[in-house]
Amino acid sequence: MSSSLSTSSATSEKVCIEHLDPVEATVQARPEVNYQLYRPHVDTSNVDEKRLMRKIDWWLLPWLTFLYLLSFLDRSSIGNAKLYGLEKDLDINDTQYNVALAVFFVAYSLFEVPSNIVLKRLRPSIWLSLLMLLWGIVMTTQGLVHNYGGLLGTRWMLGLFEGGLFPGVAYYLSCWYKRSEFGLRLAIFFSAGTVSGAFGGLLAAAISNMGGIGGKPAWSWIFILEGLITVVASVASFFIIQDFPDTAKFLTEEERTFVVRRLQGDDRFSAGGEELRMKYILQSLTDWKTWVGMFLLMGSDGALYAFSQFLPSIINQVCFKATPANLLTVPVYTVACIVTCGVGYYADRHGHRGIINIIFSCIGAAGYIILIASRNAALSYVGVYLAACGIYPNIPNTIAWASNNLEGSIKRSVTLAMMIGFGNLNGAVSSNVYRGQDTPWYTLGHGIILMYISITIVCAILYRWLLKRENARRDRGERDEVITVGLNEDKEDLLKNGCYSSVEEAKREKGDWWSGYRYAY
Repeated sequence: MSSSLSTSSATSEKVCIEHLDPVEATVQARPEVNYQLYRPHVDTSNVDEKRLMRKIDWWLLPWLTFLYLLSFLDRSSIGNAKLYGLEKDLDINDTQYNVALAVFFVAYSLFEVPSNIVLKRLRPSIWLSLLMLLWGIVMTTQGLVHNYGGLLGTRWMLGLFEGGLFPGVAYYLSCWYKRSEFGLRLAIFFSAGTVSGAFGGLLAAAISNMGGIGGKPAWSWIFILEGLITVVASVASFFIIQDFPDTAKFLTEEERTFVVRRLQGDDRFSAGGEELRMKYILQSLTDWKTWVGMFLLMGSDGALYAFSQFLPSIINQVCFKATPANLLTVPVYTVACIVTCGVGYYADRHGHRGIINIIFSCIGAAGYIILIASRNAALSYVGVYLAACGIYPNIPNTIAWASNNLEGSIKRSVTLAMMIGFGNLNGAVSSNVYRGQDTPWYTLGHGIILMYISITIVCAILYRWLLKRENARRDRGERDEVITVGLNEDKEDLLKNGCYSSVEEAKREKGDWWSGYRYAY
């Protein structure tokens, strides 16, 4: 597309570019590109960028993180309730209990892509709040069920309504932050899942003292109280959740313009707005990154849900009774939370998300190898820490890695929803791997989760290699487009990459398939 990327200079350009942040690499690879200024009549010279980003962080992250804490708490509290007589009171066996876990993930996964499309059409403040209200009501009624059918029905509806929150917020945050900022914010948001694990154990232990009040058992009160908290939070969310940067009410016009411009300078060409077109959805469906990313996240998610739902039972069966087992999950989740945020911070500053993914998957694998081989309670407890530290950081790191390599707001929305949906669908599988007859060491279950982690390692290596190969092709000019005004008009061999009237049109139509876009690996 330009002489700087000609074959004769490809080697020297690659040496300079390959060690840069992907945004800087794009700028050096395409110095002739001038981004079309968003709202050129607005003067943003007086906007303090650091102060603005702190303002955005405080408006967005605390509340969204709290909502995900409630979400994760509501879905995983059934693991705590099991220790307080859920199976006995509903007259269900271990197989039926596992089926109840599985139906949640089926509904959860099926709704994620449609939910993200609706989120783009509606305002996040309306759609996310409505989803919360509905799942809070369902969570409350889950504490009122009296039989197996009632439990299955409420778990299905809970999964259906919760399914839109995580992929919706992941996409939503990617619309606010640059690629080098997104990972830490997503890690902070996702860390609520680890905090909910710690908080859930403490809360369940406290609520268990209400057993018998109103004729309700302890497990019933766990569902009722947690559901009512979610209902209250959903009402507040209508007023607290902000919408997209170009319409956010808590920002001035100058600040809204500044946010959009800095995103467009970070190759978020669609930050100023993008119509919902089937073409962009098809770009997601036909991109290899979507499909490799789905299997990449599948390995981590399959391990995550088995870990979060069965950790109390694992500790309980190895050595401890119900309440001590719940309390012993607290330090495990606390350490996992710290590690998750630390990894997000490091990856934003230094990149190398693929290498990070592989390293922490190996740590998680080591934890499960210990759990398989150990017949000592203390050693197994150490293995649990390694497993947590290897699993939890990989979820936000993988999503941030994928998001950093996707341009086009619709495409990014659909791809992230497909990845997260497919990953969560494996929760239905991993919910059935810890069988009652395998207590107390659960060798089969640990082995299957080790297989999931191995899938993550293989897919991370493949994803990274394919991204590097594609960047190399772009450095050599093999993906250059024909621009009718001054660039490559005489190169008929490049017509296969598309012919456009301007660079802006090529960026808008092709997204991250544009030849000037550089992938982060």
